[in-house]
Amino acid sequence: MNAERPQRFPMNQSNLLEKAERYIAGAALGMMHLPRGINPVMVRGRGSRLWDADGKEYIDYLLGSGPMILGHAHPAVVEAVQRQVALGSTYFALNEPIIELAEKLVDAVPCGRKAHGDDAAVRFQTSGSEATFGAMRLARAFTGRSKILKFEGGWHGNSDEGQLSAAPTETPDFPRPVADSAGIPPSSHQSMLVSQFNDLELTTRIAEEHARDIAAIIVEPLQRSQKPVPGFLRGLRDLATKIGAVLIYDEIVTGFRLAWGGAQEKYGGVPDLATYGKAIAGGYPLSAIVGRRDILSCADASIRREGPPVFLSGTLTGNPIAATAGLATLNELQKPGTLERLHQMGERYKEGVEAVGRRYGQPIRVEGDSGVRIVFFERRFEGLGRPMLNHRHTLRCDKARMVWFGHEQIRNGIYITPGFKTYISTAHTEDDLACTFAIMEKILEKQHRG
Repeated sequence: MNAERPQRFPMNQSNLLEKAERYIAGAALGMMHLPRGINPVMVRGRGSRLWDADGKEYIDYLLGSGPMILGHAHPAVVEAVQRQVALGSTYFALNEPIIELAEKLVDAVPCGRKAHGDDAAVRFQTSGSEATFGAMRLARAFTGRSKILKFEGGWHGNSDEGQLSAAPTETPDFPRPVADSAGIPPSSHQSMLVSQFNDLELTTRIAEEHARDIAAIIVEPLQRSQKPVPGFLRGLRDLATKIGAVLIYDEIVTGFRLAWGGAQEKYGGVPDLATYGKAIAGGYPLSAIVGRRDILSCADASIRREGPPVFLSGTLTGNPIAATAGLATLNELQKPGTLERLHQMGERYKEGVEAVGRRYGQPIRVEGDSGVRIVFFERRFEGLGRPMLNHRHTLRCDKARMVWFGHEQIRNGIYITPGFKTYISTAHTEDDLACTFAIMEKILEKQHRG
């Protein structure tokens, strides 16, 4: 007689969380730690909405940390992916979708064919972290130099160098970096210089002092939520040319989101290389480095040289499913009026959230651009009149209150990263925004009465 099979309980939210706590370190997939009562296990997404294992519905402003720019399960992306899956999942070889995507990227972005003609090219990676790390490695190989100049608060992935001064709470003297992660060797600090975003005078002083050692200047053109002041990015372009360094725009977030040509098109200052992720893959793992062919050729293994080429490869690099999803996503974004509407929704979000703050006597300001926003709580109303130009300006805000507000939104059916970026998709509607503002009012009213 067969032994009786153990009874399987329905996998509701509580059971799934117990499993996660048992088998997944921290019961989290990243660094966003949520209290157990508001740590949902998501089972389905469609459009601007998510549903957890208990059937609770959320308006989603996290969007997978940005890639779901069309919302979840967009029909055009689903259809394209289903068609490709039937042809095979991965080949570790050139394939039609990735070649078509390369052409689309080079044609679309200013540092591609618009700036360099036929001397522009692309190489693919799997994650945004790999792309930014690869771009820095290419710059070092091309220039023969070792140091990278970045900006405090700029996020460039999870590599050792990417986690230097990415979100520091300390304020050391520039250009000294600080580690945001344990496990980073002191040697990594030797290769990174740090300046202040939007401060061209300081950046020029640091760059000229270390000119012979700087391989690249890397920048998020929209740094988290801080816009570049007029002339800053063009100043970086001139500075990089002057000292013979490679200028890298990290457009993992801004690419195909702020404009069809990304932040380069919107803000100006064409870089030598730019990195892309999130929107170019429609929710699948894919990233790219686009720009000057002579720099990217450092990774060309067919070219004979004295030393080895730059290694840029991986098991899933150029995956055809991800490329197919990316092509479908970009084709939708390219339709007339799509990005303009996304920008309008971002402005409506900013205006609506700040209006809720004013009604309930809260010093709330919403920074960012288009569909990328961060909700800040100033410590006093006087702070609303001061510009927020760099990372140190964000440190004057009430981070604990920002996280509290995020937790309360999740509790009430708005899914976000507490205290950090909010993303808006083309699937969000005016009704979504109205519901969002009503929930925020409910939270602040309850706290006001409480």
